[in-house]
Amino acid sequence: MKQFGIFILNHWMLFLALVIILTLLIMNMLKSKFLGFKEIKPAEVVQLINHKNAIVVDVRDDKEYSDGHILNAINIPLGLIEGRLNELEKYRSTPIIISCRTGQQSARAGMIMQKQGFESVYKLAGGMMAWQSANMPVTKN
Repeated sequence: MKQFGIFILNHWMLFLALVIILTLLIMNMLKSKFLGFKEIKPAEVVQLINHKNAIVVDVRDDKEYSDGHILNAINIPLGLIEGRLNELEKYRSTPIIISCRTGQQSARAGMIMQKQGFESVYKLAGGMMAWQSANMPVTKN
């Protein structure tokens, strides 16, 4: 044990890097528990849509939405989501996938929906950028 202490003192920068990396890994694993919803990849989105009739809620503004979105996605901009949750009431027990451009806005929308009692909320990891990078279909208005 004494040698371990000497090693840490002699290589404190390496030990600090190890602690930081382990902390980041643990935080990443626990993130979905803290957020209350799960991040899913584009292929998982397709599975949820095809097998569990999930719906997609796109929280980007109208222009970004009309430039290209997931087929049958419902557009409710993030700034309006709290006032328009009644439009999603019939989907309360249906899996809901939230998408945005990069995944940041959808996290905020997911937290709002979780607080309002929506049961199965998912976030498209990486947003529409990840969706398009995975060569998934996009439709335009």
